[in-house]
Amino acid sequence: MTRKTNKKASKKVRILQVIAVIVVLIACGGALLYNMSMSAADPDDTEIRPFTVGEGDTYRTLGPRLKEEGFIRSETAYRLFIKNNAPDTPLYTGKYPLSPSMDLREIVDTIASGETYYPDAFFLTFPEGKNMRYIASEIAENTDNTEEDVYALLSDTEYLDRLLEEYWFLTDDIKDPRAYYSLEGYLFPDTYEFKGPEMTVEEIFGMMLDRTGEILEPYRDAIRNSPYTLHQIMTMASIVELEAGNANDRAGVAGVFYNRLRDGWALGSDVTTYYAIKVEVYERDLYMWEIEDVNAYNTRPDAMAGQFPVGPICNPGAESIYAALFPSSHDYYYFVSDKNGNTYFAEDYDYFEEIIYSLQEQGLWYEYE
Repeated sequence: MTRKTNKKASKKVRILQVIAVIVVLIACGGALLYNMSMSAADPDDTEIRPFTVGEGDTYRTLGPRLKEEGFIRSETAYRLFIKNNAPDTPLYTGKYPLSPSMDLREIVDTIASGETYYPDAFFLTFPEGKNMRYIASEIAENTDNTEEDVYALLSDTEYLDRLLEEYWFLTDDIKDPRAYYSLEGYLFPDTYEFKGPEMTVEEIFGMMLDRTGEILEPYRDAIRNSPYTLHQIMTMASIVELEAGNANDRAGVAGVFYNRLRDGWALGSDVTTYYAIKVEVYERDLYMWEIEDVNAYNTRPDAMAGQFPVGPICNPGAESIYAALFPSSHDYYYFVSDKNGNTYFAEDYDYFEEIIYSLQEQGLWYEYE
């Protein structure tokens, strides 16, 4: 009896050992299969492609599309991973940069980061001294918006009221009914990255206004202590931007205009007259009736003595804003620049004419074609 019992026991042990081996093999095989499913769908395909997460998507619902678009090996492995390693961050809509060479964890981490990317992104430069008509044209040419979309937003009082609450440097002056374009002067000229042609005008303006805030922030105290309002300072900066041209002394040019204002002169700036008639600066000669026409922008008539235009006439760069904030102190009322950018100042008109004659004689006078 003892031998039979021992034989039966030994047989049971062997069966259990075999079963254990099988279980171990199955477990190892399953682990190997799972790890393979977790690995990159195609380690050799490193191309970054956009994967779109839309409204209503959840981490669980992304599996089929990730598999269909070739980013993961196994939808089942993805579901198991999400079940056991559900990200604790919200899922944001947008396009995410994924590659078949990324493993499952990298793919989930990328989506969970919320850092979308824009495969249709491009850079667009707005040069210093350009006005709102130029900006509207560039937006229409490079995005899905029209010029009418730009002008409609500039006239939207509810939108402007929201901006007044959001940006410390904007005041009710931008809503003056005499102004041609409400945000003229406040869209900082720079190179901007556009997410794509689908960007809205509001998004574009927000990007540019944010940059203006960055430029003006270091000068808050200077602005607060200035005898002029920020709107007047930005208006002066826009005039300096166009009048100074290639001048090497913008602060000196600003000083000339402030001297004229201080002594009750009209600013006498031709560039304001061009803006008033909506003709680009130096596109053509001005007619006398245009020079003498009383307009909220035109600073040539005596009726504008001691006054700023109603608002900026272009979007000035940082150098002109600085010059308008910190003008040179001097007794000059006239200035002229030669073709090399050197600036000459005069206290009276007779000496001003002498400077021009001397520059012409030296071949340094800038001739417009």
